[in-house]
Amino acid sequence: MRAEAQKRQYSERTLQQVRLDSVRALAKVRFCPDTSEIVRLQCVDDRAESENNFGNQLWYFEGRGVDEGHHRQDIFGVVEYQVQFGLLELVEDGVFDTPQERERFRCLYDREVSRPSWGHPAHRLLIAGVIAVAAATLIALTLRNLLA
Repeated sequence: MRAEAQKRQYSERTLQQVRLDSVRALAKVRFCPDTSEIVRLQCVDDRAESENNFGNQLWYFEGRGVDEGHHRQDIFGVVEYQVQFGLLELVEDGVFDTPQERERFRCLYDREVSRPSWGHPAHRLLIAGVIAVAAATLIALTLRNLLA
């Protein structure tokens, strides 16, 4: 969890929006929004927007879901936002049975949000391969023109 997300205070309006989107996520998986309750909200990732990139926020929520058969169940959910010009735009939400399932979503989120680096060994290998193929093609074309 990033330290900035832990220490930052969020406005009541932001918390209200996250709570509303969390209840919508519950309704999408057929939990009753009126009898289910969200017990805890927590921002686990808050990446500020910059001149070149939009920001991201990832919120976890926990609570008790009540389905159509009035069965109560612990729920663990996630709501992902993109921050565009200071406004939160809902990207994805999900409700899971266990915290471990929710963490698998977090792994996908981290891979999606983090920018690839040209310093990564696989990227260097790709660049070297492209250069080698281009050089081999140029040499083959040059030899073909000289011998023809």
